[in-house]
Amino acid sequence: MNVLVIGGGGYVGSLLVQNLIEKKIKVFVLDLFIYGKPEIIFSGYHKSEFLEVIKGDIRDIDLMKNLISKVDNVIHLACISNDPSFELNPDLGKSINYDSFYPLIKACKNKINKFIYASSSSVYGIKDEKRVTEDLSLEPLTDYSKFKALCEDILLNESGNGNKFCSAILRPATVCGYSQRTRLDVIVNILTNNGYNKRKIIINGGKQKRPNIHIQDMVNAYLNVIDQPNEVINDQIFNVGFENYTLDEIGSLVQKSLGEDIIVEHKNTDDERSYHISSDKISRILNFKPLFSIEKAINDLKEAFDKKLLKDSFNDPRYFNIKMMQKINLQ
Repeated sequence: MNVLVIGGGGYVGSLLVQNLIEKKIKVFVLDLFIYGKPEIIFSGYHKSEFLEVIKGDIRDIDLMKNLISKVDNVIHLACISNDPSFELNPDLGKSINYDSFYPLIKACKNKINKFIYASSSSVYGIKDEKRVTEDLSLEPLTDYSKFKALCEDILLNESGNGNKFCSAILRPATVCGYSQRTRLDVIVNILTNNGYNKRKIIINGGKQKRPNIHIQDMVNAYLNVIDQPNEVINDQIFNVGFENYTLDEIGSLVQKSLGEDIIVEHKNTDDERSYHISSDKISRILNFKPLFSIEKAINDLKEAFDKKLLKDSFNDPRYFNIKMMQKINLQ
């Protein structure tokens, strides 16, 4: 087996690539590497015979065709990630997150075995149902989420036609925890950073729910799916997020893990949006179970801070997608 990981230099991708290498799977990584050099992001693995790094742009279709000709499987993680980064330059976001997708899928036809797409649990919008399952309607609230949903449609329309390749879609919750390309702009990591370094966390509202998943569990989900027989996963959609906690509950976990001396301050907010998802399907069909927890993610970050692995954690743009996008002015 060999795999092309598009966006393999990102938060989840960097850890996924390391896990694939450990399984002695040949990995081709395509990424712009705007958040760090490959030798840093893949520290300890960058000289592996199982790793080939390509610095490039998913919008370069000739490059993509060349890479696709070398691999059996594709895991597509690349995007302008999160709403603020997307909204900074909507045309750029659309060109990477949506416009590049159909040419990529077209290039994969009759060339690869599996195509696994990282969508988002945000495609559901706000739901009143207690169990937000994969069969519910999609009502995305932002362009970022809208284009994720539209890419799902493209993939499902193109993949199953004549068994050109097997496709699977994952709708991840918000990922948390440490990787060698850590983000500190997602809720669990934000609160942990503030709790550890300022001994104070600020929660806007508190009753809103957010689905979260430990980063290693997210990586394990991709590994699980790529190992499945095609007939099990073809054209299937899976939610991946096992802990639907309120912001107050997440704050309490941070306080429990980092110390009761941490001050928790609440502020009023106009954003009362609450999200939650059910991951029963992936458990039932793929027998996938999470091994880690939000509390483990908090403690992993604490250990990274203890070891001085996350220096200048409030200012270094590498940890914040919006800051890096503002800095580099990608076009």
